[in-house]
Amino acid sequence: MTELARQPDVTPAVYDAATLAVLAAMEEAAEKHLDAIRPHNTKRGYANDWALWEEFHDWLGERTGQRIASTHVTKGTLVGFVVWLDTIKLAAPNSIDRRITGVTVTARNEHGVEVPKAATVAARQALKPLKHDPERMARGRGKAAAVTPEQLRQMAAAVPAGLAGLRDRALWLLAFAIAGRSAEVAALRADGITIGSKGLTVDVPAVKGRPPRNVAVAYGKNPDTCPVRAWLTWKAAAGVETGPAFVAIDTWGNLGTGHLSPEAVREIIARNAERAGLAVRLTGHSMRAGFITASRVAGKREEKIRAQSGHAANSPAFWGYIREADKWTDAASEDIGL
Repeated sequence: MTELARQPDVTPAVYDAATLAVLAAMEEAAEKHLDAIRPHNTKRGYANDWALWEEFHDWLGERTGQRIASTHVTKGTLVGFVVWLDTIKLAAPNSIDRRITGVTVTARNEHGVEVPKAATVAARQALKPLKHDPERMARGRGKAAAVTPEQLRQMAAAVPAGLAGLRDRALWLLAFAIAGRSAEVAALRADGITIGSKGLTVDVPAVKGRPPRNVAVAYGKNPDTCPVRAWLTWKAAAGVETGPAFVAIDTWGNLGTGHLSPEAVREIIARNAERAGLAVRLTGHSMRAGFITASRVAGKREEKIRAQSGHAANSPAFWGYIREADKWTDAASEDIGL
């Protein structure tokens, strides 16, 4: 057999119209099936990725005077997105990598836009050196900075006008007041938050195998940082009565219908802290740590604080917060004759 005879036939197949229609239908059915079996958390993550993609385009439009369509997913825009996430959002490289995927998948599945392979290749080339930077890779790791009441006031003073600003302020103040984990705040339901004469009663749902809890949120003395007033203002403005307590808001002010993802909660908190010019980078856990610390400094009993935060009696994390809060209470170096 000659060398030519051994070569496989690489001539492209030619299909008639009927066959092409069947293949197209199968492609569509495959996409629907894959979407149906895709985990809900993944879908929410992709929605959050696209929301950031929209925010990037808003940011870009403000600086260029021309907002290009979000469906223009090109080499230039995708690389620009990577740089924006790195330098403006201070996102970790692994988080940026996931967002590239989220934008690409959403563009294809939700908007019918096939992203050129050259665009994703270029974006990951721009990302590659970032993954070799230890400081960048460490973003989002380590012990969360505990937010202070003073920092909450700074955040409240910098909150933007509009529906998104009302949502953001209510979200992080309620997160602080219930000592909530990001996943717990994301899962809150409007019909699980009731108002009484002294404040709110909040049903904190069970997440990741942790038991639910019912906590009291009292009125604050400062109207700007009162979680009760912030919640009631957001609830009235958004018309939220049942379902998710906090939802996504698009560029045009339209409300979403599903719960925010825990990652979206963390990013709302970080974004508001950055806007307020805080010297520390806050995370979702900063609200939880800050509540425990502030309550202890205010003289609240350990069992009352634990009831609010849902910590077990022998939790090392809880007692670590207590030790930090007690550090300057009757300090061993105080008044010893120095």
